[in-house]
Amino acid sequence: MSQLVTGAGAVASVGEGVDEVFRALCAGTSGLGELRGFDRERYRARHAYEIDDRPAPGADLPGRATEWLLRAVGEAAAQAGLGEDLSEVPVLVGTGLRELRSAELAWRDGTPFDIGRLHFGTALRERFRAVRTHTFSGACSASLYALALAADLLASGAEDTVVVAGVDTLTESMYGLLDRVNGEPPDRVRPFDRERRGVLMGDGAAAVVLRREEPGAGTGAGPGALGRVRAVSMNCDARHVTAPDPQGIARAVHEAQWRAGVKPGDIDLVLLHGTGTQLNDTAEAAAIREVFGPEVCGPLMTAIKSMTGHTSGGSGLLSLIVALESLASGRVPPTLGLAEPLPEAEAFRFVRDAARDGGDLRVAQIDAFGFGGVNAVAIVERADR
Repeated sequence: MSQLVTGAGAVASVGEGVDEVFRALCAGTSGLGELRGFDRERYRARHAYEIDDRPAPGADLPGRATEWLLRAVGEAAAQAGLGEDLSEVPVLVGTGLRELRSAELAWRDGTPFDIGRLHFGTALRERFRAVRTHTFSGACSASLYALALAADLLASGAEDTVVVAGVDTLTESMYGLLDRVNGEPPDRVRPFDRERRGVLMGDGAAAVVLRREEPGAGTGAGPGALGRVRAVSMNCDARHVTAPDPQGIARAVHEAQWRAGVKPGDIDLVLLHGTGTQLNDTAEAAAIREVFGPEVCGPLMTAIKSMTGHTSGGSGLLSLIVALESLASGRVPPTLGLAEPLPEAEAFRFVRDAARDGGDLRVAQIDAFGFGGVNAVAIVERADR
């Protein structure tokens, strides 16, 4: 059973609101800049994809992730006609780190922080009167995990409408961890390029409103719908703490396509996870090549982390929103910095350097893979299908 997407919201380093974010990505705008939130002299890498809403470099503020989440949910709810009252609608939030940055500031500087706001439920209740909120901390696939759970709630008949969101912000602890993992300090994210050096984090939030589509409703999603979620798969291969497993990824892609009732040749567009790391890009490319087989040169492929950085728990949902915008407009944002694809991805039809008119795009696949082998893949289709 499909679910209709009736509203969407987004906040990222490249812009505010879905329209502005999508236009910026199609224009090849990068949110990359020198690290602002904390002392960059402590790290080898000196750049990130931050939302520039602090009072001054190095002067960080608590609660920023919560504020972006509220703005993204507000945009999605308004578009879906829900307004500011979500008292009857469950809100599922996927995140990697929750409000860990606020906790860091409290520990480091004594900045006041109520630990009850770590999970976002308090703020959602205050702003939207939301009484059923659930925060899922599932690494970099968290928001697509939340989407899968929302789809199950709708398919079972337990709910008619669900709000799904994802959010994360940079933290000193995660930035430092990645700085030690990367062999060489990256100056930007270059997904699937042979000279890629690793990942840099980005700020961002994304939200969608899902509504159950009644069987026999006829063709087309109806006025106001942005598209359909045909299926979401998720698994945890638990192969390694950080290293991805190509077979686990391949199983997630297979299952998503099977649940959606589509074949590899039906996929017109793939929004790749594409972190720009040595292991992740190689594993994802190998899995995609295995699943798609001779059809791998068919769909257009792109990786928006080359412009947004890795927005962690919210990245999957942000890519899904971009996919829906691409299906509706026919425009596909580029993968920046991709000069020479790695061997496993040489056959891919990457959109490179500049946005591309994809023509009649109907079905898209969105990948999101996290630490610990937490894999999720979504299949969406154009609203008029």
